[in-house]
Amino acid sequence: MAQWVEELHFPHMDIPVTISHVGLVMPSGTVPTPPDHTLYLSNLDDMIGSRVFTPTVYFYPSSLAPSSDQKPVMQILRNALASVLVPYYPFSGRIRETRNGKLEVFFGQEQGALMVEAHSEMALASLGDLTVPNPAWLPLVYSSPNEEPYRLIDMPLLIAQVTFFSCGSFSLGLRLCHCLCDGFGAMQFIRAWAATAKAGTLVTNPMPCWDREFFKPRNPPIIKYPHIEFMRIDDGSSLTMSLWQKKPIQKCYRISLEFQAQVKALAQPAHCNCNFTCTTFDAMAAHVWMSWVKALDVQPLDYNLRLTFSVNARKKLQNPPLKEGFYGNVVCVACATSSVSNLVNGCLSDTALLVREARLSISEEYLKSTLDYVEVNRPRRLEFGGKLTITQWTRFSIYESADFGWGKPVYAGTIDLTLTPQVCVFLPEGGSDSTGTMVVCICLPESATNKFTKHLSTILDSSHEN
Repeated sequence: MAQWVEELHFPHMDIPVTISHVGLVMPSGTVPTPPDHTLYLSNLDDMIGSRVFTPTVYFYPSSLAPSSDQKPVMQILRNALASVLVPYYPFSGRIRETRNGKLEVFFGQEQGALMVEAHSEMALASLGDLTVPNPAWLPLVYSSPNEEPYRLIDMPLLIAQVTFFSCGSFSLGLRLCHCLCDGFGAMQFIRAWAATAKAGTLVTNPMPCWDREFFKPRNPPIIKYPHIEFMRIDDGSSLTMSLWQKKPIQKCYRISLEFQAQVKALAQPAHCNCNFTCTTFDAMAAHVWMSWVKALDVQPLDYNLRLTFSVNARKKLQNPPLKEGFYGNVVCVACATSSVSNLVNGCLSDTALLVREARLSISEEYLKSTLDYVEVNRPRRLEFGGKLTITQWTRFSIYESADFGWGKPVYAGTIDLTLTPQVCVFLPEGGSDSTGTMVVCICLPESATNKFTKHLSTILDSSHEN
């Protein structure tokens, strides 16, 4: 089975990039935002985990580009962005802090999205395997000089850098403010921008809907759950120290559909007369979590660790349902807990069951309780104590959404996880043939990488050995 898990390698390099133009893009038409106008952000938008920019990069080889003339690419993208910023006008605003640390969107003078034109003397082929996320690609996503880490206040809420390579290929590096949209909302926005660029006229299907007041907290608040996903825990294990003591490295693995199916089969409950099954995500999340903990040799064995992941709650909302076109954050953080001992010595099916139970615990009432919890106990910082967070990008149509008229990108996705080394990402693999292969990106100390590769490539479950 090991051949179904392929360790991927990326070159370490410096990409020389010259910025030739930085400018604001304003909506091309009238928007309902006079100066000093503000927009409410829900407590799902305003959670500490949403107070970030999500950087992504998209590569378009010269075979897809319209010509070697670079102006049409910039002009098409800029004009389409200006058009789509009319219905998606919140992306032209800014974030500011109000009472009790609450955030809101406000509109003033000289705002808008930021668009950057850049050039590199390298050819796209010199970047190596474009199917493997590489931290060296960071220069392809714009950061302002001396920008503070995690800065959000007064920043443009959409930053787009187009980098032209010497061969005629180009990349689109994006930073979207997570406060305005979750992954599904981001895909909706990018799909509208791409369709508008392709058609040469505004295309929005569905029409975007702001409506963040839908998620206002209850008065008085009703917190029905302990919400351990947000709890601050001083890590009593060796996990956090082993990750942060030395700079971790990013590792990526291509996981075949056949291997995923094997993991899923072995993750099904064996000790009870259950009439349910674990999903591929339940099984793979459990397998990656167990492999990671084993590789890190976490101590002590009786310490409880957390696995967190986002659950799309759109279909949970029935009373009333969300309006079509809503692109804000509608995700809840699910949390599974297990002792180190059970993760190291236990069976896959038991851990997968914990993941499944955490996923299914997210309900309409849980979402309302989350809104109330954040209102009362607004977390001030990201908590990583004893935790692995898995982000599932395989749910998103990231390649299909980003066809601006030059075909689907050869890569679309994340870049560098080492700044948040307790985050793991499941990515869909690009390419013309969609085989269901996923790419798992995770961070580890270099000394633990061989052990992780071994555990990830091997699926054993004691409940199925006899």
